[in-house]
Amino acid sequence: MRIVISEFMSLDGVVQAPGGPDEDTDGGFVHGGWSHPFFDPEVVGGAFDDALTKAEALLFGRRTWQSMAAAWPERAGDPFADRMNAIPKYVVSETLGEAELAWDNTTRIPGDKAVARIRELHEAEGGDLLVMGSPTLARTLLREGLVDELRLMIMPVILGGGKTIFPGDGALRPLELVSTVTSGTGVHVCTYRPGAEG
Repeated sequence: MRIVISEFMSLDGVVQAPGGPDEDTDGGFVHGGWSHPFFDPEVVGGAFDDALTKAEALLFGRRTWQSMAAAWPERAGDPFADRMNAIPKYVVSETLGEAELAWDNTTRIPGDKAVARIRELHEAEGGDLLVMGSPTLARTLLREGLVDELRLMIMPVILGGGKTIFPGDGALRPLELVSTVTSGTGVHVCTYRPGAEG
């Protein structure tokens, strides 16, 4: 399975809490919901729709999964929501119990086994395994060389700090820009794949 990471991102690389003020306030983050002024249904929405259409399963960290699980089931009837609810989902967590996995088709991956289990999924036959949000998980996947594609919706805003998906280990990781499109709201939707070492 190809592992694809899709993120809303500020110009300074922040991915924290794009959806709402209470989504993730870790570190005193106060800009929750910052992506809304730049969202447009055609380009940005289309990029997410395309990623979900190609996905065979979703992969989340615990916090992002909990946010999604609280939002999507009640939106049934919309084609995007119906796909979100029906598709198989994996959540990496040490703390979630089986009784808490109420969102349809969710399987828990214990945190201490996450890299090994995700590596197995990556090596298995299948379509895309899509990661949305989940910055800690995304950073781990990038560090472990398990990402086949990065889809970044880079928004024209600087947030001055917050969570990022990029490893801070000093390693050089070249990427190849596969495609880019710009929305009328100034969002660059950029698709990158791992490039050859220089």
